[in-house]
Amino acid sequence: MTHHPVPPMNRRNARRMRKALTEAELKLWNELRAHRLMGLSFRRQMPIGGYIADFACPSARIIVEVDGSQHGASAGDIIRDASLSALGWKVLRFWNDDVVNNIDDVCQHIVTVAGSLQRLSHIEGKRA
Repeated sequence: MTHHPVPPMNRRNARRMRKALTEAELKLWNELRAHRLMGLSFRRQMPIGGYIADFACPSARIIVEVDGSQHGASAGDIIRDASLSALGWKVLRFWNDDVVNNIDDVCQHIVTVAGSLQRLSHIEGKRA
């Protein structure tokens, strides 16, 4: 995996954000942490490409964002997702309400995407 330098300010902000999770972020983190979800290793508030991802699984190249109403199809999120996608990451976005009220569905979607990405990378690896 290619590592990019992380500006000190982003690193400080990520540390601060790890200590101040929202209710939805905490609920999802409790499902993702310690390889609980399909054995995937997630990190929370991880700096990537000038942004801070809510949750990231480097091995599957998945970013999970938990959004409140302020994110409703914002232009900033579209640009951010395109930038992260250009770096090889798949961005999944969930509303706070979905995480709080439908955590099983959210986790199932993450597992499904991770499984399909792993199958795809396995197939592409055989072609190389």
